Amino acid sequence: MRKELDRKIVLEDGSEYLGWGFGDTEVTRVCEIVFNTSMVGYQEIASDPSYTNQMVVMTYPIIGNYGIADEDFESRTPTIGALVVRNYNDNPSNFRYTKTLSEILEESHIPGIAGIDTRKLARSIRDKGSRRVVITAAATTKEEALALLAVTPVPHNAVAQVSCRKKWYSRTSNHKFNVVAVDCGMKLNIIRSLNQRGCNVTVVPYNTSAEEIRRMDPDGIFLSNGPGDPQDVKPVIQLVKELRGEYPIFGICLGHQMICLACGAKTYKLKFGHRGGNHPVKNLKTGRLEITSQNHSYAVDEKTLAGTGLTVTHVNLLDGTVEGVESLEDRIFSVQYHPESAPGPQDSTYLFDQFLDMMKEAPHA
Repeated sequence: MRKELDRKIVLEDGSEYLGWGFGDTEVTRVCEIVFNTSMVGYQEIASDPSYTNQMVVMTYPIIGNYGIADEDFESRTPTIGALVVRNYNDNPSNFRYTKTLSEILEESHIPGIAGIDTRKLARSIRDKGSRRVVITAAATTKEEALALLAVTPVPHNAVAQVSCRKKWYSRTSNHKFNVVAVDCGMKLNIIRSLNQRGCNVTVVPYNTSAEEIRRMDPDGIFLSNGPGDPQDVKPVIQLVKELRGEYPIFGICLGHQMICLACGAKTYKLKFGHRGGNHPVKNLKTGRLEITSQNHSYAVDEKTLAGTGLTVTHVNLLDGTVEGVESLEDRIFSVQYHPESAPGPQDSTYLFDQFLDMMKEAPHA
C-alpha cells in the first residue's frame, strides 16, 4: 500500500519534490541541500556535526535497513538539517540495532522525507550547485515556501552551535601523549582514534584562548572538522596564528581550512562540495592513491598558498583541489578528508600515526 504524499521540499529555483515524511514530520525547516554518495554509514552521517543546517540527499537508494546502534554515533545530539532518501526501511535487520533511524530523527526534531527521486535531485545539485531548500507540509504552496526561503537568513554561527560549552576529557590507560582537541563540531571517532593510539584527549570549545591551551601544556593540538564557512571561525584562525610553531598541530576538514587561512591562504566555496566515501586522493609524498571519506563545501585556493610556508601534500584526482598541506618547520599538517573513517575507507588512518611521530620528535616531548 502506497503511503500518502504528505511532505515536500521546495528549492530556491522553484523545483518541488513530493514524498512522505519520517522522523519529525511536523517541522518546517530551511537548509542548504547537498548530496552524499556513501553506500553505508547513514547513522554516522546523520550524527556528524558538519552537516548542521544542511539537508542531505542520500544517493544510495535504501536507507534505514540496519537501524541505529548506540556505539556508532558521531555526536551525542544530531544536528543535521534534514535527510532525503529514496526508500526508507523502518524494519531493520541487525542484531546491534536499538532504535530505528526515524525514532532518532524524531527525538532530535530532524525531518526526513522518503519517496523522492534522489537520482534526479542529485543530478540537479551536481549541475546547478548546492542551493537553499525548505522542507514542509505537502499542502504548503510553492509561493509560501519561496517566501520563507527569501526571508530566512543564511546562518553564520554553525560552529558556535555545535562546539562543546566547556572542556571535557577522554582518557586512556598508559597514555603516551596529551592532546588538546579544539571542538568545532568534532566527530567522536576522531577522539576514539587518538585514544586507541595512547593519547589522553582534552576537548575544548572553539573559542578557547591560546593562553588557556598553553596552561594545559599539551604535546600536540588537534583542530577538528565542523560545519559552515571556515572564514566565520575567527577564534580558531587566531589561535593557529598564535600557536604556530609552538606545538605540533594536526587539522582535519574544517581544521585544514582554518590552518590554511591562518597561514595566509584563501578558501572558496565549491559548486556542490565533496561528500561520500569514494573520493580518490593522491599522496604526493608517496605517490600512493587513497580512497577517502569526505564531507565539505569549501576548498583551499592553491594559488594563494605561495608564501604561507605550507606545501601541498595531497590532491583530489577528480577535480585537482588541495587535499592536504604541511609545514615541517612549524610542525603543522592537515588534510581535507576524514582519516577516522566513520563511515568510509580506512586508507588514511596512518595520518594519526604521523601526528604521534610529530609529537615524539617535539622538543618538549
